[in-house]
Amino acid sequence: MAASSSISLYVHIPFCETKCPYCDFNTYAAIEPLMPAYVSALRAEIALWGRLLDSPHVDTVFFGGGTPSYLPADDIRSVMQTIRDAFTLAPDAEVTLEANPGDFSARKLAAYLDCGINRLSIGVQSFDDSLLRTLGRRHTAADAAHAYRQAADAGFDNISIDLMYGLPYQRIEQWQSTLAKTLEITPPHISMYCLTLEGGTPMEQWVEQGSMPTPDADIAADMYLMAQDEMRRAGYRHYEISNWSMPNMRSRHNLTYWRNMPYLGVGPGAHSYLAQCRFSAIKSPREYTRRMQAVPAAACDSPIRAKIASVPVVNDIERIDTTLEMAETMMLGLRLDDGIDIADFTERFGAPPSQFYADAITELERMELLHTQDDALRLTHRGRMMGNEVFSRFFA
Repeated sequence: MAASSSISLYVHIPFCETKCPYCDFNTYAAIEPLMPAYVSALRAEIALWGRLLDSPHVDTVFFGGGTPSYLPADDIRSVMQTIRDAFTLAPDAEVTLEANPGDFSARKLAAYLDCGINRLSIGVQSFDDSLLRTLGRRHTAADAAHAYRQAADAGFDNISIDLMYGLPYQRIEQWQSTLAKTLEITPPHISMYCLTLEGGTPMEQWVEQGSMPTPDADIAADMYLMAQDEMRRAGYRHYEISNWSMPNMRSRHNLTYWRNMPYLGVGPGAHSYLAQCRFSAIKSPREYTRRMQAVPAAACDSPIRAKIASVPVVNDIERIDTTLEMAETMMLGLRLDDGIDIADFTERFGAPPSQFYADAITELERMELLHTQDDALRLTHRGRMMGNEVFSRFFA
C-alpha cells in the first residue's frame, strides 16, 4: 500500500470491569493482569502494520472495545505515540475513544487531550436507573450526565453518546424521558441502537427461559419514530439509520465503514478491509499477546495479500470480488441520508447502479422504499424502517 493511501484505524481494547449481559463483543472481565503485556503486543502489531503498509495516511482512529477508558491513561498515550511513529497521522485526524461514565477524572481527561484524543463516545445507554440495572451497567443516570459535563468542561467539544431502545421492561414513557434528558445536554452526536438479543449472551438465555420478557418489536418501532421526530425538532441531522448529529459533527470514522472504504483493525478480534481482502485477528487476548511477542521481519517487497497473511495474529482472510464489493457498497451507502452518489459509484465500478441492479431499483422504487434525488439513490422514510428488505435485493 502506497504511503499516499488513506485508511481508518480501529484499535481494540478487550478489557471491561464487568461484562454487560447483552454484549457479545470480544471483551473480557477479570483479566486486568494481562494489561501491560497486551499493550506491548498491541504496540508491536501497530508498528508491524506500519512497516508492511509503508506508513499509510490515517485520517481517523477509533479506540473501541471493551472499555478503552478502563485502560490506564498512560497506556492510551503510549499507543497513540506508536500510531504516530508507525503511520502518517493526518493533522486534522478524528481520534475517538469509547468511554464508560464513571471512568473519568480531570487528570485522565487532560491526558486524553494531551495525547491527541479529540472525540469521546460515552456509553450512556439510558437515563433511567431501572433500565440501567436491567442492562447490567455500572453507572447511574446521574453518573452519565456528570460524565458528559466533566468531558465538556475538560475541553472536549466533540462528544457522542450511545442510547439503547427496544429493551425488556422499557416503556415508551421511559424512552421519551431519556430523549428529553439527552436533549437537555445537547451532545453533538447521538447513536441510538435497538437491542438485539445476541446468541449465547446471558440476556438471550433469560428471555428464552422466560425470566425476562421478550422485547416488543412494535414498541421498539414506535420508539424509533419518536426519536426521529424529537431529533428533527431539535435540529439534528439523521445522517445514518442509527445516528444523529449536529451540523458538521458526523462520525468521520464510521463514515469510512458506511462508504465501504479501507480500514485496518488491530487487537484481538478486530476486523479489517484492505486491498479487497476482509480479515480478522484471533479473538483470545492471551493468544494474541503470545503471538505478538515474536514479531516477524516485515516482508516489504511482497504483494499486499502476502503481507496480510504474514501477520501472526491474522486469520479468516476473505477475498472480496467486485460483485460482492458493489453489493456491500450499496447496502452500506444506503444507510446514509446522502445515499449512493451515482457519479461516485460509476467512477468506482465503471457503470451506474442502474446497470447492475435495474430490476431491484425499479421494484424498490415501485414499493416506495427507494428514490432518486439530487443524482443519488436514497432510502425513503419508509425505506429506513424496512432497511433489511431493501438491502437484501442487492445480494439476490
